Amino acid sequence: PGPGPVSSGSAGGAKNPGTEEPERPASPSKSPSKSPSADGGVLAGRTVVIDPGHNPNNRDHTADIARLVDIGTNKKECDTTGTATNNGYSEAEFTLDLARKLRALLEKQGATVKFTQDGDRSYGPCVDERARIGNEADADAVISLHADGSGVGNRGFHVIVPGKVDAGAADTGAIVAPSRDLGTRIAGSFVRSTGTAPSNYIGDGTGLDTRTDLGGLNLSTVPKVFIECGNMRDPKDEALLTSAEWRGKAAKGISSGLVGFLRK
Repeated sequence: PGPGPVSSGSAGGAKNPGTEEPERPASPSKSPSKSPSADGGVLAGRTVVIDPGHNPNNRDHTADIARLVDIGTNKKECDTTGTATNNGYSEAEFTLDLARKLRALLEKQGATVKFTQDGDRSYGPCVDERARIGNEADADAVISLHADGSGVGNRGFHVIVPGKVDAGAADTGAIVAPSRDLGTRIAGSFVRSTGTAPSNYIGDGTGLDTRTDLGGLNLSTVPKVFIECGNMRDPKDEALLTSAEWRGKAAKGISSGLVGFLRK
């Protein structure tokens, strides 16, 4: 997050469990959805939805993103601005760049890729709509990209997987196991690709964190995980997150985990 209401963290990590997003119904982003080589490649016939956490335009729509939406277990804000480094590099900027790098890698392998937003919306989408986009695409996998906003000294990445929820419109029973498999694969490949260690403050060194308070997971009917790629508020992690070269490695790590999951 940058200027405007800045949440202390992205998906809600250790700081703000309400970092998600629901909004008015709208069609998925118009961003390219299929690669020229979609008829070939190891991911031909597979659909992946990439959810770049937050929207760079959210800061200009604070009232809109503050409205509450139903996430099954309770109600939460439509979205937040996300977090930012102390030098002003926003989580929304980070997630869009990473998402575009990841899309390119997946499309080269034949996947159909859809975005929840590509910086092309006035704000949002809200967390409930983000989940709906993945559901309506009948995605084989959904990845929500984030970066955390925790205290200095808290370092590393973690992958958030859905816990068992059965309340209101939320029923994660069918996706808990496959989502954990997806999260485990992404965590392992992220370490190998980036050399970054799992979080030293969430997940007890496993790189995994189970959550039942995120609408983007609660309302999903397809395998889905969030990844907090690092802590934007820690200087050492900031140096990684702001590096285009490192973001390329992060995209490769996430892509590798998705490929392993989709080809099993």
